[in-house]
Amino acid sequence: MKVDYDEKSVRITLRPGEYVEVSWNGRWFARRVEGWRVGEVILKDDRILIPFETAKVVDVKDVIGWDSNELSLDGFSPRVGFIKVDLRPLQSMKIVYERKKRIAQSKGLKYVYEKYNARERNREKDFINKLASGLTKLFPNSVHVFEDLEKENLVSRREPKGRRKRNARTPWELIQGKASERAVIERVPPENTSRTCPRCGYVVKTRVGRVFRCPRCGLELDRQKVAAVNIYLRYLRMRGFPHSYDPERVKGELWVGVALRGRSPVIWAPMKGALRAVKPREEGLISSYIKPNEA
Repeated sequence: MKVDYDEKSVRITLRPGEYVEVSWNGRWFARRVEGWRVGEVILKDDRILIPFETAKVVDVKDVIGWDSNELSLDGFSPRVGFIKVDLRPLQSMKIVYERKKRIAQSKGLKYVYEKYNARERNREKDFINKLASGLTKLFPNSVHVFEDLEKENLVSRREPKGRRKRNARTPWELIQGKASERAVIERVPPENTSRTCPRCGYVVKTRVGRVFRCPRCGLELDRQKVAAVNIYLRYLRMRGFPHSYDPERVKGELWVGVALRGRSPVIWAPMKGALRAVKPREEGLISSYIKPNEA
């Protein structure tokens, strides 16, 4: 492979005397990748993919651990506190289109089925784009730490089919991939994130109920928050920092909602004080508010 950055073209040798040349000069993304380097080109049957890469120095101001759940993304950082991103609009949208596609399929309407399938993909993509853009604006210069897994793999096949299906509705890999285009993403091992006490390190044998109770130190906290704290701590341990943190010192929780329709998201600065949780109504708006810590 030979790259000509002046002519904005890539020449790929397939075999001696046979090559293909592709140019990105004049394409819609040409100005966006100005000064970037061409990565490893991927040859498909019907197209050629040219990845671009660039080195960017990020002044990291915060680290946020994210626990991926069926109806929410639950985050934690000592600077912000607990964070809950509401994914119910995405789940509701997918449930509606699943029903529409099922009816179309039962009637043998392939064209209608494909139309609903395309609409679902577009709305899902729009939601994820707004979510990733909103989080990077709300938490600039932050490292976002996720579990290194596909969430539906955590659900045993012995569990009801409906539960496995609900977990499969949320595209965790797409969310993480889109976030990685705008921010620094790290991944940590997922084992026992919701069964380990973040204060003393004790690992409970079973994962029952929504509330985590540590028999050693007495910590009681929502299990999703426990997982977010442990994901944050695992990243710190990878960097040689202390192993524990007391989440009971956190006094507030930041809620983030993403509307399915509308213009680009607008970020509101977190409000101070205890406010009632209200579902966002404004179109195209990311809203945030703080409510008292229920722990």
